[in-house]
Amino acid sequence: MAKKTKAELRAESAIEAAAAAAKDAKKLSRSLPKKDATKLRELAGDAKDAAKVSKKKLARKPAKVEKRATAAAQRVTKAVATLKPKADKPKADKPKADKPKADKPKADKPKADKPKADKPKADKKAASTKSAAKVAAPPATVVKPTTAQAPVTRRAATATAPATGAAKPAAPAAAHAGTGTGELASLTVAELRARARAAGRTGYSRLSKAALVELLSA
Repeated sequence: MAKKTKAELRAESAIEAAAAAAKDAKKLSRSLPKKDATKLRELAGDAKDAAKVSKKKLARKPAKVEKRATAAAQRVTKAVATLKPKADKPKADKPKADKPKADKPKADKPKADKPKADKPKADKKAASTKSAAKVAAPPATVVKPTTAQAPVTRRAATATAPATGAAKPAAPAAAHAGTGTGELASLTVAELRARARAAGRTGYSRLSKAALVELLSA
């Protein structure tokens, strides 16, 4: 078996470097934006092609093979060094992205203030009902026998009042539970994970949205 020349050995080293650079670039492209990922995949493809050389070609033109593989590896390495910070940025910026969503209740305050503008209408209705009651008052004084039945109706009203009052406390609890789950369901998976992280929960990174909602509402 013939020994390999120094040129062939250098060419083989360049091919290995190009193949490794292509592999690293492909791995990094998964965490990049679509435009940058496409550009990096193209460079990785060129480096991969440069690394695919037959033994005959390597033996005949080792210098040419080395030059092509080295250039492809350098282009990929340079692109990786430029784009790698972009892949790390979204992880550090996630808490900042959650801040505007926490301020949403402030934007809803004007909606809560709208009923205050409707008070004059309510006052007008109350005034009209009072005036109508005053007009209807004289006939009530003429029918005297009906006054004897008033205590019966009052007792019935007071007897039913505790039952209705006792049933009321259940409503706020149900509404509170509904609004909490509804609020969590309206959030994205990233927001739910951020809340789980802030609450000190563990094991949430691989949970689905439904499982995160169940974890946070517990």
